[in-house]
Amino acid sequence: MTEEFHLRLAHWPKDINPIREVRTEVFIEEQNVSQEEEWDGLDDQCLHVLALDDNDDPIGTGRLLPEGKIGRMAVLAHWRGKGVGAAILEMIMQEAEARGFTEVKLAAQVHAVPFYEKFGFTAYGDEFMDAGIPHYWMKAPLSTPAAETGE
Repeated sequence: MTEEFHLRLAHWPKDINPIREVRTEVFIEEQNVSQEEEWDGLDDQCLHVLALDDNDDPIGTGRLLPEGKIGRMAVLAHWRGKGVGAAILEMIMQEAEARGFTEVKLAAQVHAVPFYEKFGFTAYGDEFMDAGIPHYWMKAPLSTPAAETGE
């Protein structure tokens, strides 16, 4: 039996509880990120995507900041490797493109660099620490259909 999930755009602060549930479990409890670092005060400015299981329980989330930076990509441990993160990332990238961005960037934890590379991201710059975890900056171009068709 395969486990099913679905995605939807989430709205801050209406969806604060399911978003906080996932990010608290992944970042604060699992990765020991401080609450002060995790809750940076930017969520009300972001577009959020929420992944939910068949019972509508939250299993993953991610956000797009107004400047085109993707962040706070988090999937509950039990759901990793099942396409949840890929689906969230693809939806955020589609939303960014729909909003006119030609490129997106993110700070990837070092272990996640190969995951992001599958979606066209390339690392740049030096490794840096964020919340005590090594990261690389990565960026990816977004396709622009009008430019590709010459319209």
